[in-house]
Amino acid sequence: MKRFAMAASLVISACSVASAQTTDQLVKGATDTSNVLNYGMGYNLQRFSTLNQINKDTVKNLVPVWNYSFNDDRSEESQPLVYQGVIYVTSHNATMAVDAKTGKQIWKSKIEYPAETPRIVCCGIINRGAALFDGKLFRTTLDANVIAIDAKDGKELWRQKAADIKEGYSMTVAPLVADGVVITGISGAEFGTRGFIDGWDPATGKHLWRTHSVPSPDEPGGDTWKGDTWKLGGGSTWITGSYDPELNTVYWGIGNPGPFNAAVRPGDNLYTCSVLAMDPKTGKIKWHYQFSPNNPFDYDSVAEMVLADMNVEGKPTKVLMDANRNGFFYVLDRTNGKVLAANPYVKVNWATGVDLKTGRPIETDVVKDAREGKKVVVYPSILGGKNWEPMSFNPQTGLAYANTLAFGGRYKSEPATFKQGEWYLGMDLTDPWEWGDGARGHLKAIDPMTGKAKWEAASDIPRFSGVLSTAGGVVFTGALTGEFEAFDADTGKKLWQFQTGSGIEGQPVTWQQDGVQYIAVTSGYGGVYSLFSGDERLAKVPPGGSLWVFAVKQ
Repeated sequence: MKRFAMAASLVISACSVASAQTTDQLVKGATDTSNVLNYGMGYNLQRFSTLNQINKDTVKNLVPVWNYSFNDDRSEESQPLVYQGVIYVTSHNATMAVDAKTGKQIWKSKIEYPAETPRIVCCGIINRGAALFDGKLFRTTLDANVIAIDAKDGKELWRQKAADIKEGYSMTVAPLVADGVVITGISGAEFGTRGFIDGWDPATGKHLWRTHSVPSPDEPGGDTWKGDTWKLGGGSTWITGSYDPELNTVYWGIGNPGPFNAAVRPGDNLYTCSVLAMDPKTGKIKWHYQFSPNNPFDYDSVAEMVLADMNVEGKPTKVLMDANRNGFFYVLDRTNGKVLAANPYVKVNWATGVDLKTGRPIETDVVKDAREGKKVVVYPSILGGKNWEPMSFNPQTGLAYANTLAFGGRYKSEPATFKQGEWYLGMDLTDPWEWGDGARGHLKAIDPMTGKAKWEAASDIPRFSGVLSTAGGVVFTGALTGEFEAFDADTGKKLWQFQTGSGIEGQPVTWQQDGVQYIAVTSGYGGVYSLFSGDERLAKVPPGGSLWVFAVKQ
């Protein structure tokens, strides 16, 4: 009986280990074609898959396998995770586990938050996804809590409050688990907050460290803020960072300074509009690079910091790539933050270029006039050359595929008065857009070292969906008018599309199960463009959140 009990115990223990996601699995996530274990489909955030069952020839036969309703009419920007045949997906008010082959719900865990929470949310009632580790699912909530959920049954295991919504903080970020630490960012720069990044113990929820993105006067970089301006300095951290396990370094983008009126906060305003290279165990900053010092135009730098190994001037180099909101495509040496390339990938008039020796932009009179309070037309607009929507990097083609924006903005500063929990902008928003003629956006295949596009696919209404590329030579993305689209990675020719019934602002992923390659994407309209653009062409796009899964018809 003792032998039987011991054997049974070993079997149960083995099953528990098999169902609990490990650090090694996370490290290998970018090459695991049976699962989608990481935000960005790998620690490198490349959003690239080596799967090729769905390719240029077969993609025309792509059909929906199932559709799962979120019972939600908000914007759906979440990236699904897939592990051992189960899809885990989030919305602003729920976390769900769904059978990947049938679309049947396994469990649904509701998220409740105070009714006043949406008042302090800048740009959409959303959530961008979760993280998996050791049998737990980690996510953030709109009212600035971090929670751990049992991946088997959806029961809440722990909850920690990161910040107070009364001060203007909120959370939409998908956590990152790196070196055994759950790492989260924060939103709220438009409300006079002071940004930060947190580290949490995945087992207990114990708070391990906090690194502020706006330093106090006694911290390195504190001298770049005048007086007490650092206390309201912004610097949100609302997009998930990347991680290099070999260097044991997390790379996290930092948002815009507050208020937009740059004249009231003289100095470079570190670490806003920057990338921080950090130790995941301690949160200590190893190095930083600032893309846009003392920026007036909301050119936050939170968007994905993509990692790759590339030949630069004939030398194998560990690089970090960023299609920055300021209109320049950056390639940095991720070991030390040195700028290797910085070139415009959209129309830019606020700077003529970037000085590679100093790393600083070469500003034009547009910035000077803006700081002096004059009204200017600036390219890109405050929505950037690319907004939050993540790009993909295909190491086989060497190209980055990104949904870019093709319009400018009208900027004029105004006095900014701080009142807790209310907008703290210092910018006239009555007429902020310089639309111009033609398409408002393009899906571009960009050469990282030059910023030039090999091809571009125009869209009258800009795309705000993430991008996925595959070894099958196909690039997937979605339109605000509801079409899920596939393009030839070499030419930009549209190969296929499917109408999902609501605008797509989600992040497509792919995996293979039982010999079949699947593609999944969330659909649900209502993000930043719909809130602020006034684009009447979208008036008839219905809300309604759901998850779509596709495969090639057999």
